[in-house]
Amino acid sequence: MNKFLILLFFFLPFFTKAQTDVLVLKKRGWEVRSYTVGSELTMKTTYNQWFEGNITDMRNDTVYINGLPFDYKEIAAIKKTDLHFYNTVLPAGMMVAGGGIFVLGAVNGLYRGDKSKDWYTASGLATGAALVVVGYLLTKTRVKNYPIGRKFKLDYLVIRASNKK
Repeated sequence: MNKFLILLFFFLPFFTKAQTDVLVLKKRGWEVRSYTVGSELTMKTTYNQWFEGNITDMRNDTVYINGLPFDYKEIAAIKKTDLHFYNTVLPAGMMVAGGGIFVLGAVNGLYRGDKSKDWYTASGLATGAALVVVGYLLTKTRVKNYPIGRKFKLDYLVIRASNKK
């Protein structure tokens, strides 16, 4: 049994892949995100086409997304989508609550028989408008685009050992 374990640990490095190349997105020299094999990537090519998928392989300055090869210089923009509570559920609830304040003011004004100018108070208008506007602004934090060019730059780091000697 001990001989088997020793042989297993001896031959294991020959069958595994330790490191892969890395695609690094930088903003003015600082790393923003890094992508490697298995990472999800949504990108726009220089041909104005959007592709989304997993990086299946990276070699020779080529990024393979779902098996399709792209030179890393063909990437014109990268899109990052974050779906969290603060930009999905919370903004929807805020906008519904803000709209509810407006509807409730109108229904109460009609029920009491008030003139339409007396349906809302200043604080009710401010609260309803703030809820709707802030909820809308929070929905805009879902998607972030990184256009490659002035601010953003892609670097391809070759980490795997080359076969050439």
